[in-house]
Amino acid sequence: MAGQATPLNVAVTGSNGKLGRSVVRGLREAGHTVLELDQYGERSPEFLRIDLRDYGQVVDALLGVDDRHTGFDAVVHLGAIPAPGLQADVATFHNNMAATYNVFQACRRAGIKRIVYASSETVLGLPFDTPPPYLPVDEDYPARPESTYSLVKHLEEQLAIELTRWDPQLSITALRFSNVMDPEDYAEFPSFDADATTRKWNLWGYIDGRDGAQAIAKALANAAPGFDRFIIAAADTVMSRASADLAAEVFPGVEVTRDVTGTETLLSIDRARRVLGYEPQHSWRDSL
Repeated sequence: MAGQATPLNVAVTGSNGKLGRSVVRGLREAGHTVLELDQYGERSPEFLRIDLRDYGQVVDALLGVDDRHTGFDAVVHLGAIPAPGLQADVATFHNNMAATYNVFQACRRAGIKRIVYASSETVLGLPFDTPPPYLPVDEDYPARPESTYSLVKHLEEQLAIELTRWDPQLSITALRFSNVMDPEDYAEFPSFDADATTRKWNLWGYIDGRDGAQAIAKALANAAPGFDRFIIAAADTVMSRASADLAAEVFPGVEVTRDVTGTETLLSIDRARRVLGYEPQHSWRDSL
């Protein structure tokens, strides 16, 4: 990941999650100073144990904790129950909605104007039991949450829209991450070819954690004031078969709006490329 001219002081919530570990490592490699905020982690000067559901803890942590920091330039918010079905729906709603409101509100009180956070590909209509309106999917059609987890992600985006309306200098960027993968996960990918429906639930998409970290760094550097949202996925699918063939077999009635070449992703990253300068560097094919 390329460095930036001006290093930032960044707080990262959910720092010990699957994506969080890659993000913390990537930001530090890029020259940023990172304070990790999570419920779980080893004691260190760079880590602070925190319950994001407690607004007092969140605002206090962002305003200052003893000698840990003198303020933040930006917050990366990843802390959440990370997928549907892991806890009861009501627990997912209460945890994730409260955590995100607390982080956004604490940033406002602390005068932090730059927020990048994890939204989700699920707002696009996953698991696509109702087919997508067209392929490749992009950010242009309305959110279609199909689970409580996804509903919260949609509501978080609506929250960000209103907060940035209240404060035009505030920048909140929602990154709609695809299924996060580490290199050790890639050994399973060839088995997906046996059944095209196994991974149709997210259009055969994924994101390497290292590219997820790149997307966050790009958003911190390049996102404008206001709210914006971007699909963040790998450049390819999890499949060996051509993406156009997969679309024709599994979603035969869905319009493909442009030429799709080879194993190109059906989760459009065109906007992230154009606006943020995001460009995936990693593919599962390079690891096998």
